[in-house]
Amino acid sequence: MRSILVFVMIAFASLAHAHDAPSGWSYEPYCCNGDAHTGDCQMIPPKSVAVTPGGYRVTLVPGDHRLVTHAHIFLLPMTRALKSGDGDYHLCLFPNEDTPRCFYAPEMGY
Repeated sequence: MRSILVFVMIAFASLAHAHDAPSGWSYEPYCCNGDAHTGDCQMIPPKSVAVTPGGYRVTLVPGDHRLVTHAHIFLLPMTRALKSGDGDYHLCLFPNEDTPRCFYAPEMGY
């Protein structure tokens, strides 16, 4: 039984490959599904993000992210933001366009 569990864990770990952002850094494996052309993670325009006292307000319309087909407003707490590897905003939507799985934000200035 133990060997079966180890085999299953190795099989799933080998399937978790993060794809890269256009600038070359990798999204977390938990966050992304697919690849750079069909995946659910991608850079979003900075105009789509507003920093608020409660965190981030992300407003997306079709064209801002490849999966978005209608307008969305997501309110994400600061604690939910991951560090962007290139100073841009990135959003991973999974399992559908209504669900932000991971949000990457640039570091705040001092």
